[in-house]
Amino acid sequence: MSPIGEGRSLLLVHAHPDDESIFTGGTMARYVAEGVRVALVTCTMGERGGIRESYPDADIRDLVPENEESRLALLAKLRAAEIEAALTKLGVTEHWYLGGPGRWRDSGARRDDDSRAFRRADLDEAAGELVAVIRQVQPQVIVTYDENGFYGHPDHVQAHRVAWRAYQMACDPLRTKFYALTIPRSVLAEAISQVPPQPQSGAPSRHPSTAVLRFGVSDEQVTTEIDAGAYLNAKLAALKAHATQIMVDGPVFEVDGLVRMRALGTEHYTLLSGPGITSSSSPGQGREEDLFCGV
Repeated sequence: MSPIGEGRSLLLVHAHPDDESIFTGGTMARYVAEGVRVALVTCTMGERGGIRESYPDADIRDLVPENEESRLALLAKLRAAEIEAALTKLGVTEHWYLGGPGRWRDSGARRDDDSRAFRRADLDEAAGELVAVIRQVQPQVIVTYDENGFYGHPDHVQAHRVAWRAYQMACDPLRTKFYALTIPRSVLAEAISQVPPQPQSGAPSRHPSTAVLRFGVSDEQVTTEIDAGAYLNAKLAALKAHATQIMVDGPVFEVDGLVRMRALGTEHYTLLSGPGITSSSSPGQGREEDLFCGV
């Protein structure tokens, strides 16, 4: 392990198991390899994520009970095993569920009336749980989503709100950086275009990822670019570990039939607060190449 990152700590806050690998897997693997303390907080156990249609083990789908509580409990166990395997591939050894396993549940993509849904969590209570982790990890860098949750999922939006509140409560903005993960729209379009669409039975070929292009941002909004190409294989292995939701075929991954694209060896971020917030986004300034730049 390299001593480059000795004394540095990175804390990532994600909504569900698999988000960490999809959005930040390369970054996590790179910084672990550099000796940085990399810690992850997952806000829910992903209980309302489905099982992809092409998942090869039909027995698991058959075992999913119709009873709502039993179904959620089973899926939580599946997701817990998957994220443990994924983090092993990335080299990450510190992982918390916000407030403990099952404290808040996956809200699903649509609004629901589950009182334990993360989207309904009391903001100060949830932030207080994250503050406890922050005080233990003492990160110089916190990474989560932007205020739109990258693509609008209510749990991603809530993760941003909780992380931002905890940052305000526990961090000195002159010492700790706060980032939102992102993808430049041009990069997202290229990653999608390099993967041919799959023909649908009895229907013309279509690309499931076309609609996600709107979730990218303009190049000007990106402040930081992390080259994790050397760790792309680790990222792909982590994605593959989330087998009930993600299909990996060579350098391509597909999430639940909605997103099909080439996995990115370079990951992008926007600095929202902390040292460098002015200079990194000033006209004529290049992108940061290190999340710890300036701290």
